[in-house]
Amino acid sequence: MSWETPNKLCESDQPTILALLAEQGGSYAAVLGIELDGLRPEEVYKWFLAAVLFGARISERLATRTWREFERSGVLTAQRMLDTGWEGLVRILDRGGYTRYDYKTATKLLEINRTLLADYGGNLNALHAAATDSVDLERRVMALGKGIGPTTAGIFLRELRGRWTKAAPPLSPLAAIAAHELGLQAGGIPPDEALALLQRQWQQAGMAESSFGDFEAALVRAGLQRRRGRARGPWSQA
Repeated sequence: MSWETPNKLCESDQPTILALLAEQGGSYAAVLGIELDGLRPEEVYKWFLAAVLFGARISERLATRTWREFERSGVLTAQRMLDTGWEGLVRILDRGGYTRYDYKTATKLLEINRTLLADYGGNLNALHAAATDSVDLERRVMALGKGIGPTTAGIFLRELRGRWTKAAPPLSPLAAIAAHELGLQAGGIPPDEALALLQRQWQQAGMAESSFGDFEAALVRAGLQRRRGRARGPWSQA
């Protein structure tokens, strides 16, 4: 993805933000070719499946490869999940390299999608519409199945921030770490304040509110690299 200098920029943050985006890329959904801007139910579901896969203790590479196997198999709706069945899901997961969690994840996917179909007709937008606020939204996402915890819910809702009006997950600690390393914010400030500050910086850079997920995902990737001791780029200096 190519990032161009927008018309309005906060000059002090411009080089850092653009360098981060150029190095790390945009949102995880965009990398997978998922288009969330229109909030089409099928696209939101694709991202939900990806978030479930990314939420396990498995590498981003394997989770991405496994999602591609679901895409190639055409198993990208709640009903198709159920029609594929447990054994079929295990085969898809194994082809993607999800072997460590294949049985457990196949069971989890069947449970989640049964609930999604029974309670919301398989439409995650209906889940959002039913939620009273951001807290209830997160609760409803996690209530789809016991395999969905705060980490998976956070991954899913993070890239719907600015698109779903009630999507307001906390700032990822990894993003906060990276933002501090980049000099975009001071360390030790409360997560809500850190998120608000980053959103202001993004908007001051002339970027659309709905694309904040690109910034947050780039920060998460940079935070992961820092945590693993593989930080790169001009923001990697301590």
